Amino acid sequence: MFRIASRISSRALVTLSAKPSPISFRSYNTGLALDKSLAVDDVVRMSQYALRQARSEKSVGSYGMGYLVLKHCLSTELTEGNDPKHENSKGIALLAIGDYVDAIEQLNGVQELANSYLGIRVAAYEAQAGLHLELEQDDMASVAADKCIELVENEKTEDYEALIVRARALKGLTELVKGDINSAEPYFDESLCNKLCEGTAALSYAELQQTRQNYTVAKEIYQHVLEGASELEKSGNIYLGGGNMNMEALMMQAMCGLGQLESQLSNFRNAEEHLTKALAKAELIYGERHPKVGVILTSMALMYRRKAIEEKSSSLVVQEGLYKKVAKILKFPAAESEAAAPSVERNDIVALASGEMHRSKLLTIGGLAEVLNVQENRRSEGEKMKKLSESLWKNSRMSLEDVLGNTETNISPVVDARISRLL
Repeated sequence: MFRIASRISSRALVTLSAKPSPISFRSYNTGLALDKSLAVDDVVRMSQYALRQARSEKSVGSYGMGYLVLKHCLSTELTEGNDPKHENSKGIALLAIGDYVDAIEQLNGVQELANSYLGIRVAAYEAQAGLHLELEQDDMASVAADKCIELVENEKTEDYEALIVRARALKGLTELVKGDINSAEPYFDESLCNKLCEGTAALSYAELQQTRQNYTVAKEIYQHVLEGASELEKSGNIYLGGGNMNMEALMMQAMCGLGQLESQLSNFRNAEEHLTKALAKAELIYGERHPKVGVILTSMALMYRRKAIEEKSSSLVVQEGLYKKVAKILKFPAAESEAAAPSVERNDIVALASGEMHRSKLLTIGGLAEVLNVQENRRSEGEKMKKLSESLWKNSRMSLEDVLGNTETNISPVVDARISRLL
């Protein structure tokens, strides 16, 4: 039996809405949604129930109940048969089941559903690539993206244009994670700014524009993504996404991306509003102690650091408090100066957060010493943390010193909370 993880982000869940409706031409032709009439009703309802169970208590028991419901879908006549309706249903159930490694294995089965809607198979590759990226298996994510492009090019269905844009954007995201913006850019189609401005492909394109500091374009796309997600939720269609590329992760990261962008523009009130919404979304989906919550908190702390520097305010104190929470959630390793780089999950996020903790300690010592009555031993603690963060940093596009503002370069990373990576 598969592991029942205590982390909901590791579950490949599909976002489903309750109200039936005819196919939305716009959504269907962006390859993002499937009308409920094209799947078995009971599978849709049971997947809906499994999602509610997973969120209800965020416990091993609630995840286990959701898992058993989905397992039942796959073991009955509900998903048997080679006709499109039953294969669509099986694909939906497979997208909705499993945890990290198990999910990746389960998603392989989606590619065997040759009579299912092609968008389901594209979503499966997208989910696999997303999980590989979160596990820092970048080469395997790139292979999944290549297979996705090959799949769409070989079948060339009526939704070819939308699906190839989505498949290529997945490849672009894998290149962006590797730190090569120039290699990533050709994989993104300009139609993601307008006609195909929904879903994870558009979200990744917004992140590319943000790394390019094209903030106006990025902001418009983020807003389109959120509007499109809201429309899809109301439409009654089944959103085709799984793992960390599902509807909830999509909306969470769009809010987080907007918050980071507004911070980069020094619009701190707007930044705080968007990041607070992203945090509430993450806590609702995953629970208050989940690593993705720690990733959002890191983004908030970066915003408060920028605000403190620009406004010469006491936001630095808020920043340090947030990093203490992040340290507990992401389980920072001990800050020993002589220790070799430990093996930790979310290396760059941990390195950035611990490096910022060091920086905030030094700034606090310098600028707010009288207010906080900071002792000299905090400087020693900060120096140890600096060495730890430097040993963890792996990002190839920028150095930790660049990101912390210790050099003359003007680099602001984009934190992608879907995959817990820096772009």
